[in-house]
Amino acid sequence: MILKVYTSLLLLFLVNSVWTRTVRQVYDDLDPGHWSHYTSECPQECFCPPSFPNALYCDNKGLKEIPPIPARIWYLYLQNNQIETISEKPFANATHLRWINLNKNKITNSGIESGVLSKLKRLLYLFLEDNELEEVPAPLPVGLEQLRLARNKISKIPEGVFSHLENLTMLDLHQNSLLDSALQSDTFQGLNNLMQLNIAKNSLKKMPLSIPANTLQLFLDNNSIEVIPENYFSAIPKVTFLRLNYNKLSDDGIPPNGFNVSSILDLQLSHNQLTKIPPINAHLEHLHLDHNKIKSVNGTQICPVSIALEEDYGYYGNVPRLRYLRLDGNEIQPPIPLDIMVCFRLLQAVVI
Repeated sequence: MILKVYTSLLLLFLVNSVWTRTVRQVYDDLDPGHWSHYTSECPQECFCPPSFPNALYCDNKGLKEIPPIPARIWYLYLQNNQIETISEKPFANATHLRWINLNKNKITNSGIESGVLSKLKRLLYLFLEDNELEEVPAPLPVGLEQLRLARNKISKIPEGVFSHLENLTMLDLHQNSLLDSALQSDTFQGLNNLMQLNIAKNSLKKMPLSIPANTLQLFLDNNSIEVIPENYFSAIPKVTFLRLNYNKLSDDGIPPNGFNVSSILDLQLSHNQLTKIPPINAHLEHLHLDHNKIKSVNGTQICPVSIALEEDYGYYGNVPRLRYLRLDGNEIQPPIPLDIMVCFRLLQAVVI
């Protein structure tokens, strides 16, 4: 017990030390006596808070151009403007930028000066949602960790655009105009540390090819996907959250053990065309099957382990981990079958 307390205190000390060191680094050159100087550097159209001198707030100002960015700025907020272009001139001194938010502007690919983004060597987060892009901009900063491109008009992903983005952990392309032809076998090559991929609300009819192996969260809602290829998830063995709501999946489009994958903890198949519950793994914790065409549920058949075997192991044995089951919007009549409760002893909520 004493050892655990000491370990916790040591961990807390280390975390606080790292946090303190990081904050001190941010404010190393920020002597309060120089705040008037920082204010004079601030573009007239923007706001530079003295309490957060590394940030520049130019959002909701009706801007049509990006103003000159002071050298000290790390965090740049330009969302909700009328900006059409990204040129090199405003960023001439902004060599420390980590974060740029350009959501809800009018930026097109032709409005992005060649190479301007890749020259932002320290940029980690780039938000370009709700613009007028027709393809993923290229080239991109090699150190990027998050790239958000939702709600554009993207129908093309240039070859090799992601090949050097080894640090990217999140790629959001949802609500664009991507067809299956836009996602080639090498499209995501190089994204070795990607954890979340969102391609929901596009025009896909097939599962995308060659998803990065480390992907944890895969969002494919609101497409027109009909078939899950055999052994599809063996290539992404860490996938934990899988969303396929609002597609066209039927029983025939799912292999016998298509979703019997031990890594998947949250599986969402709402608003499809299923008439029965597909086989699942004992590790699954959340299952969404609402608004399909399921007429009945047989707990013995869908139980991922033998109920008799489960009895032998007892409560702490090989008990399925399902905690949440949603079945409303089908043709199932209550009450909940008793064998469902016998199999899934950890169930906390069933919606029927």
